[in-house]
Amino acid sequence: MPSTLVVLDLVGIFVFAISGALVAVRKQYDVFGVLVLAGTTGLGGGFVRDVLIGATPPAALADWRYLLVPVAAGLVTFGFHSTLGRQERLINVFDAFGLALFCVTGALKAGDYGLGPVPSALMGMVTAIGGGMVRDLLAGRAPVVFRSDLYATPALVGGAIAVVGRDLGFPLIMVAGTGALVCLVLRLLALWRGWRAPMPAGPSSV
Repeated sequence: MPSTLVVLDLVGIFVFAISGALVAVRKQYDVFGVLVLAGTTGLGGGFVRDVLIGATPPAALADWRYLLVPVAAGLVTFGFHSTLGRQERLINVFDAFGLALFCVTGALKAGDYGLGPVPSALMGMVTAIGGGMVRDLLAGRAPVVFRSDLYATPALVGGAIAVVGRDLGFPLIMVAGTGALVCLVLRLLALWRGWRAPMPAGPSSV
């Protein structure tokens, strides 16, 4: 993976790990629980992506930095949780930044391994939502992606922009930044405006 993508990947892991650690703090988990949620949130999506595209062993196991970053994020959150955990919105903002970074790094890495534009964009989405899904399941709450919030769609759009932009020959940092920015703006607008995916019409008892 190019060094630029590695840096973006590590930054995404850090911010996603903070969101996982904040959820653990709110659930009153001990330090081990905080580190577990930080690690699974930061690494879960990339682990699944690497297995699916054949990038084995996964980066989380082959590069020590991928293990150190979520541990550091978990410890920082554990030590300063009284400051970080005061606002519910903070978790959603960190989660949105992680979503934006992971959707582009996942999509671009999938492209490096020979996948076409559509599968690469899907791998970007999987990378972005995988860790959050594991976090929510371990925390005993319905995953955000299943709660009708616009969550997976911004990740898919951001990943698609990054893949198409690189295929058209634009610089890597430009396409990564554009895809991440579009994903971030869509996700934050969805949180602010209450945009939701369509729900089934009529009574829910079928």
